[in-house]
Amino acid sequence: MSKGLRHKVVLFFAMASLFLPQVSVLAQDASPQAAPAQASSPGGPGTQTVPSGPVQARHVTLGADYSAAKPWFPNVARPYMPSQIAGPQLTNSPRFDQLIQNGNLILSLEGAISLALEDNLAIAVERYTPWLDQVNLLRAKSGAGGLVPFDPTLSGGMNLQETNSPVNNPLFAGIVPTSGGTPTQTLPPSYSQHLGNTNFQYTQYFHTGSEFQASLSTSRTSTNLGAFNLYNPFLQSTLTLQVTQPLLRGFGVQANMRLIVEAKNTEKIGLSQLSQQVMATVTQVSNDYWELVYARENVKVEEASVHVSQTLYDDNKTRASIGTLSRLDVLTAQSQLASDKQALVQAQSVQLQDETTLLNDLTRNPQDSAFLGIEIMPTTPISAPTEIENIKIQDAVKEAWEKRPELQQLALNLKNAGIEVKATRNELLPSLSVFGAYTATGLGGVQTSTATTPTGTFAAGLPVVDANGNPVAGFFEPTALTNSSQVVFPGGIGDTLSRMIRGKYPSLEAGITFSLPIRNRAAQADNAQALLNQRQQETQYRQEQNVIFVSVRNALIALQEDRASLAAAAEARSLAVQTFEAEQEKYRLGASTSYDVVLRSRDVTAAQGTELRVSINLLEDELKLNQAIGRTLEVNNITLADALNGKISGPSNIPGTPEAENRAGYR
Repeated sequence: MSKGLRHKVVLFFAMASLFLPQVSVLAQDASPQAAPAQASSPGGPGTQTVPSGPVQARHVTLGADYSAAKPWFPNVARPYMPSQIAGPQLTNSPRFDQLIQNGNLILSLEGAISLALEDNLAIAVERYTPWLDQVNLLRAKSGAGGLVPFDPTLSGGMNLQETNSPVNNPLFAGIVPTSGGTPTQTLPPSYSQHLGNTNFQYTQYFHTGSEFQASLSTSRTSTNLGAFNLYNPFLQSTLTLQVTQPLLRGFGVQANMRLIVEAKNTEKIGLSQLSQQVMATVTQVSNDYWELVYARENVKVEEASVHVSQTLYDDNKTRASIGTLSRLDVLTAQSQLASDKQALVQAQSVQLQDETTLLNDLTRNPQDSAFLGIEIMPTTPISAPTEIENIKIQDAVKEAWEKRPELQQLALNLKNAGIEVKATRNELLPSLSVFGAYTATGLGGVQTSTATTPTGTFAAGLPVVDANGNPVAGFFEPTALTNSSQVVFPGGIGDTLSRMIRGKYPSLEAGITFSLPIRNRAAQADNAQALLNQRQQETQYRQEQNVIFVSVRNALIALQEDRASLAAAAEARSLAVQTFEAEQEKYRLGASTSYDVVLRSRDVTAAQGTELRVSINLLEDELKLNQAIGRTLEVNNITLADALNGKISGPSNIPGTPEAENRAGYR
């Protein structure tokens, strides 16, 4: 291969390196990872230090993608302009206007969950977490905080300079004037120079740790002593291409892209945290909804109790007036009536408090004038939950480990900890890099050529000297006469760039650099910290698994207890009613006292309240079981996209709603 062709090939590959595709993910992130080791069954033998199940992939649309850089086209200034982000929506959903009728908020459980998904501020706050994680991902893509920056850099400059300096050299200054053989005192001549420089440099790092630099500098110089230069003014351009590749520390995509992979995992953690918040909010809203249902039903129980006591009091008062009943019986009935009224007031206060709590769950602004004096009327009736399948504790815990967002977050944190361990292990190595550089230089400018031609005639020149070196009078050496002419060849930037690109004056350089930090304590500390953090994360993972096991077990126990308690409470309420009715009959026949009737009335009220409380507890404990297993979103047919959009797109799974009943009919 000829020298010129070799230089052209080197230049071609150096320029082509600007357009090399960048590696976008680590090998471990691009390929499916092996599933972590399966944990031992709860309560069984065995140990576990790694997650027990793959983290579920999240493919959702967050709206604006803050991990994507602003494009250059069609507005090249856009990457340098500030972001525009709309303010938060702090007004209530217009759907409330459709649900408010005659001062009452008609609300089903499904409607409450839908409104909470749309307006609950805790969910609204958590929606910003994935967006903030996307911003951190964008920062990681730029290479900020990593070993090398991935955003290319273009820098340049231009300067003009004029210098004038005295010349202290007769070769350049010429013969010093004399008078009568004595030098004449005069100022030294001036050397003037005009300079103009431009330079540009492009730097690009790649995910493999490679660095590419391309620099182009051009200078223009003119001087008043141009006779000593080939070109005056002259231009010189220099192109330098250099590639540097680390071989130890900073080598490979794993070392340089760890922050990007960790940021992607953190974004998944943010989505999981949003799921966790939605699960908690849906459970809380459902719980508050049933508490309001209980409060309203309890008010009805207390109102019925007041009605019974009022009837008994009026009856005793009438019978006492005609002398068939003692004054003590009237006072007993009156005392019971006062107690029942007090219980009614307390029940009504609890109802108002529960309405306030539920309204705060469902709105962005509970102080809206539309809610002043409003009463929430739940429409979903109390119904016993469908019989939970006879699930084994091991199966329930295994399902919870797969679905609980808290465990998914810890698994992702554990992956990030493993990445940090590998990265800090690489940073323990010394720095060893190879580099290669190609430099091409071009020179050009204005060239002046002087031509001398003889005239064919002679003139007296230097005197003839004798053997002693004395001039001979009247004798001179003949000197040929000549004519001189100058020819100017113009040139400029085109010449110098052409010679530079064609590699007329190339230079090649290659080398190796080495840096060994003595003792290397900082890198040792970073690696030890990463390992300790990984071990801590593994322990926390096991701790969270145990917490989930306890919550699932307790939820199953509570649900079984509620079912048994509900059956017993229903039977106790039925017996109390029968006993009360029999006591009333005995009282009418004169075989009982008003005190006994009051006691039986209290028994009925207590039995009704107990049955109502146990019914609500059963519904709420089912909510807790779904949350403990991680089924909350699933049973309510809520997806992560619904959580981000604030609306439920699919049909409801809530028992008692028309959609759920229709689906049950098709089974």
